[in-house]
Amino acid sequence: MKTTDFAVYLNKYFTQYMPNERGNSPQSIDSYRYAFILYLEYMESVRKISAERIVLSDFTRETVTGYLNWLGASRKSSPSTRNQRLAALKGFVHYLKYEFPDYLDEYQRILGIPLKKTLRKEISYMKTDGVNLLVEQIDVARTNGLRDYVILLILYTTGIRVTELINIKVKDISLTQPYTIRIHGKGNKGRYVPLMRTAVPHIKRYLETMGYDNEARYEETLFNNHMKTPFTRQGINYVLKKYGIKAKKINSDLIPDDLSAHKMRHTTAMELVTSGVDLMYIRDLLGHSSVVTTEIYARTDAKLKRKAIEAASKEIVPPEDAQWDNNNDLKTWLKNFNKR
Repeated sequence: MKTTDFAVYLNKYFTQYMPNERGNSPQSIDSYRYAFILYLEYMESVRKISAERIVLSDFTRETVTGYLNWLGASRKSSPSTRNQRLAALKGFVHYLKYEFPDYLDEYQRILGIPLKKTLRKEISYMKTDGVNLLVEQIDVARTNGLRDYVILLILYTTGIRVTELINIKVKDISLTQPYTIRIHGKGNKGRYVPLMRTAVPHIKRYLETMGYDNEARYEETLFNNHMKTPFTRQGINYVLKKYGIKAKKINSDLIPDDLSAHKMRHTTAMELVTSGVDLMYIRDLLGHSSVVTTEIYARTDAKLKRKAIEAASKEIVPPEDAQWDNNNDLKTWLKNFNKR
């Protein structure tokens, strides 16, 4: 069967452009891949065009808006999910507009499709007392306990992403002043994150216990599971929840039900903001591409402070919302591509 231009360029987009030219992470590629699997399903079920017959001239604003409406009506997708799917399709359009300038007008029409407004979720994070209680549940006398303690220590003191944590290699740790970890972030962008002086003895002990102070092992992953293989995101979250269950039995108010590595990241960011650390420094520490992303923590802190002030003065000051609060087979190939 003849391969269509749509199939050819979708293949190039996922195998060459995203990983090589854009430097997208496997997680981003997975998200975009799934958006196109659903697009192919829409074209087959609604437009009656099989995946093998779709051509680039079928990829129009009309089919894209139809797809988005189908997501909401048939799949009950939320506005935020719908926006994620649209972002994936727009990414493909940005690639195509340089390859096919004749279709530029249509591609500009697709890029002009607006995002749906979504409610901004409240940032969920832990208080210091909750983190302390969580740490107290770890038996550092056990090898796995020491490993888990260092995992939690690094997550809490650096605010790195869980995907960044599981990719740390022994050689990325520098225990000579200034103490740092080299982090491999989104888009393969590297950055150095400082280690707290108080964390260094625990990390050093872990390296010695595991035999990682041997130069021959510098290329190995810093944290491995019970099968001696690198942790997955789910594995790290399992470790956290294991200690979270123990801690909740002592004080359920301090430990959230949805404890995760990402919540630890929020916790770190909020503690930095409430301590008065400059947003530009927090941006660099967390690896945000823009300080705009970091500002969400400052807005949350401002809202919490406002609520505290209102609670203290509610008898003399009528409640009022702060203004800033509300300003706010191609298909088979896709399904199997990038599987890990």
